[in-house]
Formats: sequence, structure tokens, C-alpha cells
Amino acid sequence: MTVAIPPSDTAGSSDDRPVPPAQAEDTAAAVPAPAGEGFWVEPGAADDAVPDLAEPEVAEVVVAEPEVAEVVVRDAREFGVYARTGGWAFALKVARSVRPGGEPAGETPKVSAKRFAELAGCSPERIMRYYKAWDKAADDGLVPHFEILVPGQDIELPDSDVWHSYYTARSSASSERGTAIAAAAEAEGIRPTKALEVAENPTALRAAILADPATARAARSALLDRLREDPVLQTELARDVARTDELKKAVATESRAADRIGYVRQIVENGQVKTPAGQTIDAPAELRAEAERHLSLIDELDDGEDTGQWATEAYDTVKELVVQTVEADPELRRQERRTKFYGSLQRATKVFEELTLDDADDLDDLYEDDMLQRLEELQTAIGTCIAALRKAAPEQS
Repeated sequence: MTVAIPPSDTAGSSDDRPVPPAQAEDTAAAVPAPAGEGFWVEPGAADDAVPDLAEPEVAEVVVAEPEVAEVVVRDAREFGVYARTGGWAFALKVARSVRPGGEPAGETPKVSAKRFAELAGCSPERIMRYYKAWDKAADDGLVPHFEILVPGQDIELPDSDVWHSYYTARSSASSERGTAIAAAAEAEGIRPTKALEVAENPTALRAAILADPATARAARSALLDRLREDPVLQTELARDVARTDELKKAVATESRAADRIGYVRQIVENGQVKTPAGQTIDAPAELRAEAERHLSLIDELDDGEDTGQWATEAYDTVKELVVQTVEADPELRRQERRTKFYGSLQRATKVFEELTLDDADDLDDLYEDDMLQRLEELQTAIGTCIAALRKAAPEQS
């Protein structure tokens, strides 16, 4: 802090009498400096005197900083150490104060991990996680081994960036399950401790999924990735879907939409289409172009967007064009009728064969008048159909 002090004005008062010091101080305090100046102008010059515009002499006054308490200094320095080194600062305290395994208690001022934990007010497991992190780093030559360090000794510590390469915040990371989680976390580019924390608290994961749509979408994506390699989970999820009415309806709706999109895509990619009767024909250019137009609209939809309405519109449009194509060609129309009739005949034959073969031995117990009447009507219809087909049969030469 600097204070500007103007030089003494040598001009006397209007009556040339000296001003007593006390009076001068009182008067000076009452007269402010001109606007924009950072100092006071000493009064006493005549009103008509020409003001002295020379640059005032400036003297620097250094204001001493207040003395900082020692505890504050210690906190600040310890904070700086931790900011640079991260967990290494605490690992050093463990490394220089905890006995290495197998070293007798009487030969060193160091204490056991259990005793150190009691003094620190935490669990021995936590102390051992720092101990093991230091031990791994020592094996890599990053820090000195325990035997070299003595209590209270300070050394230059590694950067905080490498701390998490050695420290595992959870004991579960050493298990087979924890190792797999840690490896998956590293593959995703996140710290293993984050993934292990989630894995150890499924209730928190459930709460996040229930409350946050973004978390639910991430969980769904991860679950689908795992389903591809986990047959057991596939079966369990399929069973859950089958037992939940809402999910069954949703699956049926999506399956129908997927089938319809597949029908349209088949036309675009293969240039062929199935008629309502089931025969496969080459798709005309107009039909193929319309199918391609609808398919491009569907492919442009976002992943989360509902495709049901678009699929229905595409399917109905294409199906109508297929019917028009068949009706416009006499040969196709005849073949379509033949295919439809033969398909119905095959289905009816299979159903009737199953009916007679399965129940022929128990007709005494199953008999009802209505059954006999229905079979007689069916026999009449079949006889009429046979007679019509015989008339349509080409003459044998």
C-alpha cells in the first residue's frame, strides 16, 4: 500500500503569521482534495495565489501483512502437497509408520496396521489399501520400499495422476468379479473405482435408473450388449417378458412393425415380393420405387423414435400396389387364385387328418348329433368341389 504525501507549501497565510501545528492539522483535515486526486491539499495559500501544478513527490509506505497463524500455514502447506500428489501424501504416512509384514514389533518404532488404524480412527482395511498401493509402486521402482523409510521422513512423491493406477478403493476389486469389473471400466475409459462403487450398491443403481431416463437408456444399452454373450440372462429376460402383460403387448407390437419393415426391405434389396397367396414375383419398377421411398423415411428416424406408424403406412401402401399388380395381369391373377385354393386345401387336409387320427378310437365317448351333421355337410361340400374339379380337368387323350 502506498500513500501520496504532498510537499509543504512555503507560502504563508494572508497575514504572514505562522499557523500552529495543531491548527494546521485541523484545517488540513477539513479541506478535501480536488476531484480525481488521491491526496489532500494543505490549505493556507492566498485565494488569488497561482496553484502549483508540479507533480507531487510520492513516498512509498509498505504495509506489513498480518502474521498468519501456524495452524493455517500448516493446513495450506498440507493442502498444496495433496494437490500435487493426491493419495501419495497419505500413503507415505502409512508407509513410514506401519511395520512391513514379518518385522518384529520391538525392532522398530513403527506400529501395526491395526494400531495405526486405531490411532487414525478408521478401519485396518482402509490402511491396508494404502499399504498395498505403496507396495505395488515400490515394486515398480516409483517409491522407496517400506524398510527404507522411517517415521516422519519426507520424500519426493509421484504425481497424483498415477495414484489411481495403484490404489483400489474397494477390497472387492481383488476378487474375480472385481477384476472383471475393473477391466471393463478401463475398456470404457473410466476409473475402475467408479464401476466398483456402482457394482457394490445395486440399490443406488436402481434408484438412478428409475429416476433418470438418461441412466435408464444407458442401462438398457449395456444390458443388450451383455445379452449377446449371456444365454442365461437371455432366458431370464425372455421369461420376465412373457410373464408381464404390458411387455408382451409391446413385444408383439414391435415384432409386427419389424416384420412389416422387413417385407418392404425385401422388395428394395431383392427386387421380389410375395403376393397375398404366398407366391413370389418380380416387383415392378413402380412398386420397387415406392418401397424404397418409404424405407428411406423409416431409416432416417432416430433410434428412440416409434417406427410403428411408419411401418404400417409403408406396408399398407406396398400391399395395395402388389394387389393391383396381380389384378392387372390375367396370368398372375389365375396363378394367385390357384395358389390360394391349394394352400387352403393343404391346411384343411392337415387339420382333418389330425382330427380323425387322434380321435378315431374315442368316437363313442365324443358323439354328438351336431358333430355328425357338420361332417355330413362337409362331405357334401367336398363332393361338390370334387365334381367341379373333375369337370375342369383336361380330357385324357
